[in-house]
Amino acid sequence: MTRLILFNKPYDVLTQFTDRGNADGPRATLSDFIKVPGVYPAGRLDRDSEGLLLLTDNGKLQARISDPKNKMAKTYWVQVEGTPDDAAIAALRAGVQLKDGLTRPAQCERMDEPEGLWERTPPIRVRKSIPDTWIALTISEGKNRQVRRMTAAVGHPTLRLIRARIGDWALDGLAPGQWREAKPQKR
Repeated sequence: MTRLILFNKPYDVLTQFTDRGNADGPRATLSDFIKVPGVYPAGRLDRDSEGLLLLTDNGKLQARISDPKNKMAKTYWVQVEGTPDDAAIAALRAGVQLKDGLTRPAQCERMDEPEGLWERTPPIRVRKSIPDTWIALTISEGKNRQVRRMTAAVGHPTLRLIRARIGDWALDGLAPGQWREAKPQKR
């Protein structure tokens, strides 16, 4: 039977089970939170990002989730510097030109701060003279640091990035560092 784990990855945790070395000493990894043998991450989530990470023991499911050619939608809650105007939101929706090419069109909308949002350690930098705004951004590809590069390209650098959903799987109240088992989607 296929195992599928939904994990709310905290900030500053590596998306791997071992730390291959760091001059500053060991860093937090998945093994600090998940003691289930034989499961591996389906995709990645940068160390400075938070939120939903899926792990499975099924290689085909892992590939279906993580391979960009499958175009599985991923929704992020993004706290950005400034207040994106309609033109910036429209640009994110249309696709943004990055150094490695044009991104696919995305779904994007301004949103209130996510309900039940947890404190981040360390907290984001706050500049009293510059407001910040939350947006929901749904993409169906996975270029390196894509969401951060997209928001920067439209003039609104990312301050905090939380992945809230992958396909039909969502955080749904899962606290940072917590995980639960789920059923794989039928396809």
